[in-house]
Amino acid sequence: MIETLLGGLLGGAFRLAPEILKWLDRKGERNHELAMQDKALEFEKLRGAQRMEEISASATAAWNTGALDALKESIIGQSRHSGAKWADALSTSVRPILTYWFMALYCLAKIAIFACAMQGCMEWAAAATLAWQEADQALWAGVLNFWFLGRVFDRVRP
Repeated sequence: MIETLLGGLLGGAFRLAPEILKWLDRKGERNHELAMQDKALEFEKLRGAQRMEEISASATAAWNTGALDALKESIIGQSRHSGAKWADALSTSVRPILTYWFMALYCLAKIAIFACAMQGCMEWAAAATLAWQEADQALWAGVLNFWFLGRVFDRVRP
């Protein structure tokens, strides 16, 4: 009797074993499929973010190109003559006059600083150091580079 009972139980267990294995295999397949879908979703998110960065970079480049074109057109527009000699002369003279005016005011301010320092009983070297500082040296270097080095580059350009 025990052999019959054991035979029935073992037979049933061996009959259920393939079904249990199939169920476990399908569960593993579903988990694998879910993991693959998660990976695909992550990949699509990364691809979308990369595409957005490309679009942003393209838009920035287009904006910069447009801004440079607008600046170029404005510079070309400033150099065009109107046909009225007095208006063209006035337009041409604005920048040099402002430059000379600024430099004259700047020099007068530096002379005033130097004179006040000398009247305050400072020595000549100390007064000069007070009136001429690093910012003045940088400004002077910039002006000299603009006027003289710019001409060298203009000659070299075709």
